[in-house]
Amino acid sequence: MTSNLRRRLAVTLIFAAAVSAAGIDIAIAQNARALAAVSSAPLPLSPVDYNFVAQANLGAPFQVDSGRLAEEKATTAAIRDYARLMVVSHVPVVDALNAILHHKGITAPPNTLLHAAYDTMIASLKVERDAAFDRDYVDGQVEYQKGNTALFQGEIENGTDPELKAFARQTLPKIQDHLQRALKLAEHAKPGATAE
Repeated sequence: MTSNLRRRLAVTLIFAAAVSAAGIDIAIAQNARALAAVSSAPLPLSPVDYNFVAQANLGAPFQVDSGRLAEEKATTAAIRDYARLMVVSHVPVVDALNAILHHKGITAPPNTLLHAAYDTMIASLKVERDAAFDRDYVDGQVEYQKGNTALFQGEIENGTDPELKAFARQTLPKIQDHLQRALKLAEHAKPGATAE
């Protein structure tokens, strides 16, 4: 996969997160309303909450899968340590979100656009080696964490479900920490950068 294609996929992910953070993800909102109309039951989640759950539920497993690849393939201890943190910290996030959904008696809605993008990025990382792997993993993490920050901030500001808002509030500081760590890795990977 070319760097341009990877960048376009990253931009797609950021755009999807930004759109959801603004509460205007029309396709998911329409799907949520259609589901409520067909079932004639009240919608268990608002469109903003519905979209948040779809993206957060898929994003955490992506972080675990890409982190496991980086634990094996990264060329520096710093990147492998970061990847290990992604694996260890995202498993409890998935568990916490699934516990909320289970308590509400709902399942996470699918998000096929993000699923396809994540699958493509994982496939790309599987075939990359050495410096190209390191660069693409770290660049992807920076972009992912930016989008994830916007997604969780959007839920805090625009969501209506108290449990999901509390989950987002509790998780956001971890995401912000992950973004800062990814930015630091990216800065150290630039040509001419010196190690601390």
